[in-house]
Amino acid sequence: MLDFNAKYEILSFSVGDTKAGTKMGKMQLKNLEDNSILNCVLWEEALNRIPDISLRAGNVIRIITGSYNEKYNNCLLNNFEVLDTASLGIDKDKQIECFNLIVNSVNEFNNEKLKNFVLDILNKNKEKFLTSPAAKHMHHNYIGGLIVHTKECVEIAKTILPVLKKPIDKDEVIAAAILHDIGKIFEYDINLESGLIDYNEQFRKDWISHSQYGFSLCMQEGFLNIAKMIASHHGRSDWGAMIDLGEKDLEPFYYIIHHIDDLSAKFGATSANDIKNEG
Repeated sequence: MLDFNAKYEILSFSVGDTKAGTKMGKMQLKNLEDNSILNCVLWEEALNRIPDISLRAGNVIRIITGSYNEKYNNCLLNNFEVLDTASLGIDKDKQIECFNLIVNSVNEFNNEKLKNFVLDILNKNKEKFLTSPAAKHMHHNYIGGLIVHTKECVEIAKTILPVLKKPIDKDEVIAAAILHDIGKIFEYDINLESGLIDYNEQFRKDWISHSQYGFSLCMQEGFLNIAKMIASHHGRSDWGAMIDLGEKDLEPFYYIIHHIDDLSAKFGATSANDIKNEG
């Protein structure tokens, strides 16, 4: 039985095509009382009635009409009420603050070639970098999510580098923290009015992943260690890593961006509601 009095948080929402050629929405909800997960389907008729802004991840909703399918593995959701609207993300001032912190970190580099390389990428792509999300579902999936995630990775790197005993190039680590997800500015499209995120289909045709994009940028300019850190930052090949950290005899520097990235993805300002609550 569906609990029509329960409050649910929208964890994710996406739209796809059915075999019949109609649109179908998929939504994952979390019951805020017991943290149970409810997977929902919305048919095209429901999608046409519900405003995009109501479908935003982080919204808290109450189901008005819905039922389980015959296998009881999905809720057929017809209508719902938005009880609390999630933040779209960070505002322009916060975007600029994060960008300037990242740029200031690059300006501290001793390696002039690397400094100019990273600054050129940041400045050429500034406007998209300011608003892009860092993911569609998993973490930092809001306007400005990528720049918040990148700032967090830089701050984490700066915190742990002084205590590392094995030699490692600090400029290269900071550069990798900045560039490991830079391809996401092209991989995702975000609606700045509704906050809804989707994949950029042209990017998916041209590139295997955002990791391949960042890896290629760095390889072309001869920054091989940075490219290798980017290639391994997803940790395992079945998680999308180009270099699996389960391989034997990898040098220690391969691991560092994976752990920095993971800390931000799990403990940073990962959701739009984190940003809202900070305000």
